[in-house]
Amino acid sequence: MKLKYILPIVFITLFATSCSTDDDSPATVNEVEGLTKIQELVNDTHTIEMFNKTGQFKTGYNAVSIRIKDNTSNLYVENASLSCMPMMQMPTMQHSCPNSNIIKGLGKDTVYEGYIVYQMTNTDGSGWSLTIDYTIDNVAYSVAGTITVLQSDNQNVTSFMASDGGRYIITLIEPTAPKIAINNLKVGLFKMETMMSFPVVENYTITLDPRMPGMGNHSSPNNTDLNYNIADKMYHGNLSLTMTGYWVLNLKLLDAQDNVLKGEDVTTEHTQSSLYLELEF
Repeated sequence: MKLKYILPIVFITLFATSCSTDDDSPATVNEVEGLTKIQELVNDTHTIEMFNKTGQFKTGYNAVSIRIKDNTSNLYVENASLSCMPMMQMPTMQHSCPNSNIIKGLGKDTVYEGYIVYQMTNTDGSGWSLTIDYTIDNVAYSVAGTITVLQSDNQNVTSFMASDGGRYIITLIEPTAPKIAINNLKVGLFKMETMMSFPVVENYTITLDPRMPGMGNHSSPNNTDLNYNIADKMYHGNLSLTMTGYWVLNLKLLDAQDNVLKGEDVTTEHTQSSLYLELEF
């Protein structure tokens, strides 16, 4: 090929490469992709955005992702310290519920994560408020507002008095998408120290006996009891589901000395424990 034909091709290639490089800016990462906004809480300086997978707060365990947007710049805050206080207003009293520390999400720049366990609600979803206190550059802020907490379809959380005189709350966390298989069963266990304090209970045991009341109250093979996991401060076991439908997860709560604090064995005469959670798929 003659030189006069080669040179234009070289120039065109270099120009195209240069243009391509100039246009290759990093893609914007959506840090709440796959989540739905639940609600915003607004004060004079910031808008607090709350997200989860469903876009709703419901009774039971609620994972929540939070972003703080500056109302002036519309930029999201990357370095903040947060805490939250859910509050249920009863006719003659008020109380809080189990909730976690709020920390920066793994690999996130602007998203903070935690959980709240709502143990009850009113039939119309009313009664709850949420206060979020946060600090940015050593300046303290606070925002508060009413929130809606809907009633879950099945009993995925229960509050109960145990034989040791303590009041406990147990909630189903996983499986969120049950399947006919051996599922990872994860629950949270909390003790009410005061109306405002619900610490995690450590090193107890929760026995498991799943049954299908509509199918002769049969159980399933290869279930395992739930034991405390120090890594996530929750209780883990194996839940064997052999068919779709409505299941009752019959439980017994044992303390560190194996004393039964709540619940009973399922027998022919006694078909359900007084401590249980429900699951349907």
